Amino acid sequence: MQSAQDQVWLKMWKSNAIELREKAVIWRKQNALTRIDKPSRIARARRLGYKAKQGIIVVRMRVGAGGMRKKRPTGGRRPKHLGVTRIKAAVSMKQVAERRVLERYPNMKLFGSYFLYKDSLYHWFEVILADKSHKSITKDKELRKRIL
Repeated sequence: MQSAQDQVWLKMWKSNAIELREKAVIWRKQNALTRIDKPSRIARARRLGYKAKQGIIVVRMRVGAGGMRKKRPTGGRRPKHLGVTRIKAAVSMKQVAERRVLERYPNMKLFGSYFLYKDSLYHWFEVILADKSHKSITKDKELRKRIL
């Protein structure tokens, strides 16, 4: 069952609301990986285990949209069999975003991630991370169970 906030977000996303487009303009100017103070979709983040406490951070990740291209072979063959276009990635954009965030924060543990917005150039996800060695995390039974 979706919360009221999730339904509003979904409605805004499906209708491509002006508020979301304005946010995307701001997000485009920021770095691909941006640490933020609080989640944009708080209900979704809480379902994934987010709590507003020290040791838990939220990162907005921008991933380039579109297919992949391979280097064009130099040897002769039919254009149809070049194998340059129509190459699909084996992993989803969400998994790519999670992997890139974990490369940047190696001491953190992945809690989860969720979709924010997409346009013709980028997909945005928010990734929730927890510091497994932080005192407030190790003292919390619920969080300790999920991380360790």
